[in-house]
Amino acid sequence: MSAERYADDELDRIRALQQLAYRCAEAVAASLTVGTTEREAAARLGDALRAAGAQGFFHTPFAWFGERAAFVDHPAPSLLRPWREVAFVPQFFPSERRLEAGMVGILDVAPIQDGLCADIGYAFAEGGNHAHPGLRDALEVLRGVRGLVLAEVRRERTMREVYQAVDTLLGDAGYENAHTHYPSHVLGHKLGRLPLGRLPAAMVAGFDWRTYLYFGRQLAAAALPGAGRVPLWNQSALADARPDPGLWAIEPHLRKGDLGAKWEELLVITDSDARWLDDDLPHVRAVARAA
Repeated sequence: MSAERYADDELDRIRALQQLAYRCAEAVAASLTVGTTEREAAARLGDALRAAGAQGFFHTPFAWFGERAAFVDHPAPSLLRPWREVAFVPQFFPSERRLEAGMVGILDVAPIQDGLCADIGYAFAEGGNHAHPGLRDALEVLRGVRGLVLAEVRRERTMREVYQAVDTLLGDAGYENAHTHYPSHVLGHKLGRLPLGRLPAAMVAGFDWRTYLYFGRQLAAAALPGAGRVPLWNQSALADARPDPGLWAIEPHLRKGDLGAKWEELLVITDSDARWLDDDLPHVRAVARAA
């Protein structure tokens, strides 16, 4: 797994892209009405970002409503067996599930601009977050996850240890983690500067073609003798190493019954420290207003 370092101007551009993605997600979520399908919501999110200057997407925009936001009935893929996980990917693509009154949903989008990426997740309730009594509590728990992740990374914990700490926090709060239903059970993954980033975007099976190059390069580095780790935060022995310097998309996702909620944002890890790329984000502001 190779270290990646970013100049301040690159971080400024990625921060602006992350802010743009969140603004578009907030605007789209606020515009959704009862009866809107996931596919319509995801398309609206993609259109909004393209209109604002996004040139492509690391993965196709996602929208999950109701029980699909909690990954109810999602089969869990095998850990670190990509050849088997391919069959599970389509369940993440938006469906014809329709939004209902007061229902919780999640929007997840990863825009590309000038070869740089952001990746965000936004939980909301139709009619406003006050419309679902469990969402505020879930966001409060997820705020605790945000503080825990940063503290554990600064304590030089391994990716596996951070994953386990998050799993414990969610369990103690009465929630399940939904990460075991993600490909490779991922809590966090590398993101940032794409190879051949100036070339035109093109989607292949739901992902930009450069996404495959990016992760292929990371996985190839992990396969070298003595590397023994992958660019993913999960509970596997291969994640029993500290995360290298770079940008990491962290996406804690909890669930309880039919309620599913998450956020996703970028963590900056340097040779000597770690910090969130931006603290002025909707899930941070929402809990602060409610306090």
